[in-house]
Amino acid sequence: MKTIKIAGVPEHFNLPWHLCIENGEFENDGIDLQWTDVPEGTGKMCQMLRDGETDIAVILTEGIVKDIAAGNPSKIVQVYVQSPLIWGIHVAAKSDYKTIADLENKKVAISRLGSGSQLMAYVNANNQGWKTDNLQFEIVNTIDGAVEALTNKTADYFMWERFMTKPLVDKGIFRRITDCPTPWPSFVIAVRDEVLKNNPEAIASILEVINATTEDFKSIPSIDRTLAELFEQKVEDIQEWLKLTQWSQKPLNEKTFNKIQNQLFELSIIDKKGTFVETVKVL
Repeated sequence: MKTIKIAGVPEHFNLPWHLCIENGEFENDGIDLQWTDVPEGTGKMCQMLRDGETDIAVILTEGIVKDIAAGNPSKIVQVYVQSPLIWGIHVAAKSDYKTIADLENKKVAISRLGSGSQLMAYVNANNQGWKTDNLQFEIVNTIDGAVEALTNKTADYFMWERFMTKPLVDKGIFRRITDCPTPWPSFVIAVRDEVLKNNPEAIASILEVINATTEDFKSIPSIDRTLAELFEQKVEDIQEWLKLTQWSQKPLNEKTFNKIQNQLFELSIIDKKGTFVETVKVL
């Protein structure tokens, strides 16, 4: 049995992995796939890949493209979720901020530097025509940290996946001002170079198993109710999320990679571009 470590956010997107692990599907291929939940998100997972704490990360596209360009010894082996990630822009429910314009030059709560919550703050600022140089950040690590920061006014707004944050809106803790979808596929699967070199067959088997599950995921009986229960969501919210979410079983192509990297470069999120070969490995 070959042990492979994998990390991802504790969110509804990753339920297919847990189902495959629980059903022993990786074990059938001689792989002990050990999952770690990373509530801190992409910035933390980039560090885990660099430090060898995980072999695989199910990670935000923009975050890992940025980190590979900055020297992370990993490759993107596949797109995991093709549809954009819908980032909700949230403020404390009792704050005076009513519109997106009210948030110009205000402090953003982010999980950590290099995280999707930071990178998308740049995307949003650019969309609004704000000066990205003026962005100020408060590192909060997790959603709980963001609740504390917005409530205590040490930060003014917080960007996070809209549906995962919806229970906080329903409870009257956050108020959602608007949405900011990613202009690229939301999640990819990244693997450390060393693991790809030493275990290409195991990685190919893992992708085969997860792809078979994501292809049929939406047709699993009562999957909406299962997700709603697991993630403390309303069934109707999960149903809307399922309609909007499109998993992928395909590699990241060069055209899409160039589009993502060019946008990151234009936003000054990266200061140098990597090549397709340095970033993507098609198995």
